[in-house]
Amino acid sequence: MMKLPAPWNLVFVLTLLFSATDFSRAVTNGEIPGMVLIPAGVYRPLFKSKSEPAKIAVKSFYLDIEPVSNRDYLEFVRTNPRWRRSHVARIFADESYLKNWADDLDPGRDAPADAPVVNVSWFAAKAYAQWKHKRLPVIAEWEIAANASATNPDGEKDPQFKAEVLKWYSESGATEFLPLGRGEKNFYGVRDLHGLIWEWVADFNSAILSGDSRDGGVDAKFFCGGGAQSAQNVDDYPAFMRFAFRGSLKADYCIHNLGFRCAKDL
Repeated sequence: MMKLPAPWNLVFVLTLLFSATDFSRAVTNGEIPGMVLIPAGVYRPLFKSKSEPAKIAVKSFYLDIEPVSNRDYLEFVRTNPRWRRSHVARIFADESYLKNWADDLDPGRDAPADAPVVNVSWFAAKAYAQWKHKRLPVIAEWEIAANASATNPDGEKDPQFKAEVLKWYSESGATEFLPLGRGEKNFYGVRDLHGLIWEWVADFNSAILSGDSRDGGVDAKFFCGGGAQSAQNVDDYPAFMRFAFRGSLKADYCIHNLGFRCAKDL
């Protein structure tokens, strides 16, 4: 190990001590670096079956401030070779997995380090979250966090926020993404829940609807154009978009504008 001059040794040791103290203090105070605490709330599903409640109580949880970046994901595949592009099993990710990366360990010019990672499957996102000792948020958690505008936990009361979200959902086909950290934080301190990428959630497949008449789990009225009349908020077009998008996914899908962020229990 390189031996530093005595004064620099002292500075180095003090820096480590203060860094460790800051981290310890943050955890003690209920903070986790890179995450924010989302308070308990109530989620009202857009659609529900007859057996499901109209309101779902959601406990407090931590959520990543930003989506996972290419830099973050590179660290993951370096440590977990089975999730490298040339190694991943096809059952866990389709042929589009990390297709915008230059190579297994080189995101390249089309996947900047500080841009959100995309073209990752649900299986891959889940594996990354577990590696970080976290998990994927469930729909109810994601929706509660995403419903907040910059100034109000209930974005429905913020016309400007609703207009901005609606604008992005009407043109959300981007293939190039701005660096993370530039989006405005919402009321809770979370960035880019809208306006950047779509995001995986743990229970995305709970939105899948079956047209089989033998499946009585979901009302038949969901399958007709008038089904929107049964929605809890018929004016929430973005919620319809998310519902439809999640319902179209399979766990091995890798899509050019679909990434993820992590959550963690208290």
